[in-house]
Amino acid sequence: MLLEQTIAQLDIGAMPLDEARQMGQLGYMQWIAGLPGNADYQRAALRAYLMAAPFIESSPAVAAFCDLLLTSVQEPLKPLPLSMPPRKRRGGSDARRSARLAD
Repeated sequence: MLLEQTIAQLDIGAMPLDEARQMGQLGYMQWIAGLPGNADYQRAALRAYLMAAPFIESSPAVAAFCDLLLTSVQEPLKPLPLSMPPRKRRGGSDARRSARLAD
């Protein structure tokens, strides 16, 4: 179920490649964190790839997710280049205060 949810979250259509890479990484981290401790990684990664592959053409984020899956299976002893997206300021307390004043 988590795999289907992850794919659905990633399948949002066209977006800039950098954003798609970041979303693909987040999807991969979400997917791998949901694997049971005794899971056969090779089998789980292949299953995830086969389920996500039909969406590669329509979603760059799914394509990035699939690239990570393939890379992890082909080079399992090499650390993957995963990172959290950069933090973005969204206005903080000033934005909340101005929104309250506008009401």
